Amino acid sequence: MTPLLRPATAADIPLILELIRGLAGYENLLPECEATPARLRATLFPEGGAAPGAYVVIAEADGIPAGFALYFFNYSTFLAKPGLYLEDLFVRPEFRRRGLGKALLLHLARRANALGCGRMEWSVLDWNGPALAFYEKIGARRMREWQICRLTGPALARYA
Repeated sequence: MTPLLRPATAADIPLILELIRGLAGYENLLPECEATPARLRATLFPEGGAAPGAYVVIAEADGIPAGFALYFFNYSTFLAKPGLYLEDLFVRPEFRRRGLGKALLLHLARRANALGCGRMEWSVLDWNGPALAFYEKIGARRMREWQICRLTGPALARYA
């Protein structure tokens, strides 16, 4: 089975939301999932020629939507180059172990390389042993010396 990878369109918003909720459930974070169709439309497929906040690639297996990757571009001041940040990668449980996750990751690595990105990065939950093992197997380096800091919701509003 060769997966079909395609860029998402606005017509995929219900599917994207379903996959986001599937990921949130897998990560035991469903109560934190506030994504809505309206928010996805506004940020992924903005009107008026505005740049999207992120991009989505859909993976299909035998014509069935099976997973997705959502990514955006950042910038490295030290490299003076853009970078590709993989925010989310999710494959539905019934489609795992068929190479879909690997195909999505390889697709994004090739895109980053073709665009001259200096790096490709993502975060992994510390309990996700299979993902960590896979990423290390392909040559990804765990950045143990870096810690993620986050302002969100009320804390962000208070600080702002």
